[in-house]
Amino acid sequence: MEKSAPKRWSRKKNYACLTYSSNSWRSLPRTIEPDDLKRLLKKRFTPKVKCMILILLRTGMRISELLALKLKDTDLKKRIIIIPESAKTGVGRIVYISDDAHKALKKWIKVRDPKKKILFYSQKREKMSYATARSAFNKCLRETYIKRKGYTLHYLRHTFASELLSSGMPLESLQVLMGHSSIAVTRRYARLTNSALEKDYFKSMQRIERGEINGSYRDYYQI
Repeated sequence: MEKSAPKRWSRKKNYACLTYSSNSWRSLPRTIEPDDLKRLLKKRFTPKVKCMILILLRTGMRISELLALKLKDTDLKKRIIIIPESAKTGVGRIVYISDDAHKALKKWIKVRDPKKKILFYSQKREKMSYATARSAFNKCLRETYIKRKGYTLHYLRHTFASELLSSGMPLESLQVLMGHSSIAVTRRYARLTNSALEKDYFKSMQRIERGEINGSYRDYYQI
């Protein structure tokens, strides 16, 4: 009969760890590099394409959600967009419109066909297809000379999440904006190198170096 390992050497199950394995790093969402993003936003495109890019980048909505938007789903006065039903979870949500996205949306609404119900329509059909949206975005990448980087439309959603986390937004708030059913999905964006984590580290380290930590550490040995 095999002897079981001593209790002190037993491996704990479901142990929470904040580090990432080499495999998990490869699965993290990719984002558009800051310099490339600046080049993309500075370039002049058609009002429709510019609006599409900024709505995706500033709201974090999925491409399928963007293409399904109707004009009545937007509220310029309240600066919100209502997503009636999420493409993945089947649950609706509200996203907010930033200054630059608001400006682009106003410009697009001003020149678009008022008879069309769909916000982003194509010339040949009522609803724009994903292939048409992808083609328009690829053209923008070529014009800004960043096509070789392999960016896709979905990178705009990833960039939205990464930028907000780096700016200090709580995971719980980002989860709602992204429409994630589980916060575990949102945690993929919490990179160890984000500026919010760096800021928290140095703020805490300054307190330690000034000798402001009092009490005993023995209550935290199991953290």
